[in-house]
Amino acid sequence: MHEISLVRTIFRTLDDNFTPEELSKVMAIDLKVGPLANVETILLQNAFDAVVEEDEVRFKGVQLRVNLVPILVQCPDCEQITEVHNYKFVCICGKPCGNVVQGNELLIERVEMRD
Repeated sequence: MHEISLVRTIFRTLDDNFTPEELSKVMAIDLKVGPLANVETILLQNAFDAVVEEDEVRFKGVQLRVNLVPILVQCPDCEQITEVHNYKFVCICGKPCGNVVQGNELLIERVEMRD
């Protein structure tokens, strides 16, 4: 399950960007995840809970929130941005389109801390 390694990478990223004092104030981690990131949100949450329980005691009580974003493509012909449904990469103008402008994200969007 690659979700465990993703969770550990998230924690390493937080370690690299915040002091131990700041990390002790973390209440929630908001992720932005697109369907093309190849991440199962339920498995990611389970991995988060497991890693916190086993390895990362300092993140106990921290909430993981996942913001799922849709796949968007931008047509090179008409320049419209269209949401992809059922993995049909077709612009609203009817032309096939593979220019993905959103949907492959796996980003830490926000870290919420208490005062």
